[in-house]
Amino acid sequence: MRTLAILGATGSIGRQALDIVRSAPDKFKVTVLTARSSADALFDLVREFRPQIAALAEEPAGLPQDVRACEWFFGEDAVTRAVRAARADDVLSAVVGIAGLPAALEALDVSGRLLLANKESLVTGGQLVMGRAAALHKPVLPVDSEHSAIFQCLQARQGNPMSRLILTASGGPFRSWKKADIDGATAAQALGHPTWRMGPKITVDCATMMNKGLEVIEAHHLFGMPVDKIDVIVHPQSVIHSMVEFEDGAVLAQLGVPDMRVPIGYAMGYPERVPFGGERLDFVKLGQLTFEAPDPERFPCLRIAVGAQRAGGILPVALNGANEAAVAAFLREEIPFGGIARTVEEVLSRTENRNITCVEDVYEADREARERAGAILRSLAL
Repeated sequence: MRTLAILGATGSIGRQALDIVRSAPDKFKVTVLTARSSADALFDLVREFRPQIAALAEEPAGLPQDVRACEWFFGEDAVTRAVRAARADDVLSAVVGIAGLPAALEALDVSGRLLLANKESLVTGGQLVMGRAAALHKPVLPVDSEHSAIFQCLQARQGNPMSRLILTASGGPFRSWKKADIDGATAAQALGHPTWRMGPKITVDCATMMNKGLEVIEAHHLFGMPVDKIDVIVHPQSVIHSMVEFEDGAVLAQLGVPDMRVPIGYAMGYPERVPFGGERLDFVKLGQLTFEAPDPERFPCLRIAVGAQRAGGILPVALNGANEAAVAAFLREEIPFGGIARTVEEVLSRTENRNITCVEDVYEADREARERAGAILRSLAL
């Protein structure tokens, strides 16, 4: 039985991870549960799973008597303190945004394995995270469906070199829309993803295709592949989750019904697979699989993100910070959908690049990007 810390337990990934725990109570013992502000939801999970430690970034008015048996941490650094105190076998990081970076580094220091669903950790601090993982000989197991698919395909690699990684994208809710209609889309429309059910921020990122750009950066760090050898292809059925091409032209793909519990469970149980009663893929019912090239005119965020990683330095950090600020403004209905890409591109154009040497460099670059984004967002306000 492996002890497990789930960071971001009340979110979509965290809740689905707990579904895996429920299906295999003999394999996993939850010792840490954390959330940012969803106190009542976290209290319910603490009652059910009885972890040793729980944490909230925003301290509640009070703690119910029946959840006081575990140790509690509060404050902006509560998650990292909880990880340090528990020293679980595995840490599943499913927090949202750059807040996941210090938790990822702490997890590598004190735990056995990092199960990473927080892509911003690698987008903003990929060299720091993967460098520490290598130095400590600790595995970073991907939880994103695309990177899990690549990781699963690589189990058959047998030392053979890869020639290309192919990330698949659903195309989001605006795949067939005209550019003018996309630019004026509402938050309700952007949140209507055709195949996946996720949190609001990542759902909007899927609609802009920024999510795919962030995944290219993440794949670069996870698998040591240059961004020029990472391709993106639109696959509306979301059945092929990603592919690996080898030097002889052979391509391995990982397929399955769109269900995040598959990559979550694979990371949790690796190298074993954990059955959870999910739906099986019916090829006859499916009928066909289709593919399209992404359109950089209608979805410029993919191009912008890949360009930021090519430039390197602090530009991926600025990309991420500007995008987080712009998506938040869009969800508050303060800017049009098209304002997200315009904000990010303008912030990058105003950013003087420099190298990252430590976590503080990341935080400073993020702060600067958000300040620049704030001024731009005010000019775009509806």
